[in-house]
Amino acid sequence: MKRFILTPLAIGILIVLAALPARGEALRTVSFIPQWLPQAQFAGYYLAFEKGFYRKNGIDAMILRGGPEYSPSELLARNRVNFTTMFLSTAIQLRDQGLRVVNIGQIVQRSGFILVTRKADAIQSPADLNGRAVGIWPDFRLQPQAFFKKYGLTVRTVPQGASLNLFLRGGVAAASAMWYNEYHTLINSGLNEDELQAFFFHRHGLNFPEDGLYCREEAFRRDPELCRRFALASFEGWRYAFANPEEALDVVMRYVREANIGTNRVHQRWMLDKMNDLVLPMGSRTALGRLDREDYLRVAGELMQNGLIKKIPDYGAFYADFTRPR
Repeated sequence: MKRFILTPLAIGILIVLAALPARGEALRTVSFIPQWLPQAQFAGYYLAFEKGFYRKNGIDAMILRGGPEYSPSELLARNRVNFTTMFLSTAIQLRDQGLRVVNIGQIVQRSGFILVTRKADAIQSPADLNGRAVGIWPDFRLQPQAFFKKYGLTVRTVPQGASLNLFLRGGVAAASAMWYNEYHTLINSGLNEDELQAFFFHRHGLNFPEDGLYCREEAFRRDPELCRRFALASFEGWRYAFANPEEALDVVMRYVREANIGTNRVHQRWMLDKMNDLVLPMGSRTALGRLDREDYLRVAGELMQNGLIKKIPDYGAFYADFTRPR
């Protein structure tokens, strides 16, 4: 099997072909695009492909390359891909706006979103952020805003781009970061972990799970069995990746090199290790792939309170649970 990097036109042609079985076999062709460039954040899907878990489930999967050039949600809306990943908060907003997406597997159970500060700036508790400048990603304001509101903080928010240079140069007292990515970038820049203070939103009652697996509702209703098999094969890929981290890193680094991405195995190892903690949190009773109702209502409730959605979508219509035995 091969991986393909396809133009939107070619993707559209594949969607037509997806309804047909592969010649001479019972495989169904589907296309899948993660929400960003190749990295260990998506290792489970790469391993599901490379180890033949999709084929074992009757699927000829094509993994397309995500990133800034293609919006996965837009491609899904235009029927150019069958499956994609996105944050839970993003998916709820899209459904409220009319794109009826269905969550067929909640991969990340514990939010990896944090605010990071320097202890040298005397910021060790939420109250110490009061009156400070905080770098915020424009598309991911919900959790920080809920955090500020919870502790009655007044902060000066500054739009944060892709780099952490503003934080490193002292332009903001706190920066937005993902534990599995930007936090490690700060360490690689020369800061020691004991110099940093990280505010994990999930530790402050604000667990907003991130990466989930999605398809369109009409596709789910048309062929729920295909969606179930794709989800189960993806879950198997994640379990294999965590059980065989060095093999998983070999695969991830091959995808990374093919995409000419500037990273290294050390960073990807950190990412895979932290993804393990977020996908399979220690002590959690939630099965891999299951969307917890309380997490869903927490995120949807914050979206509602902040005027980002008009109505909370019904949990049963939004989520298809494939984690329970049939």
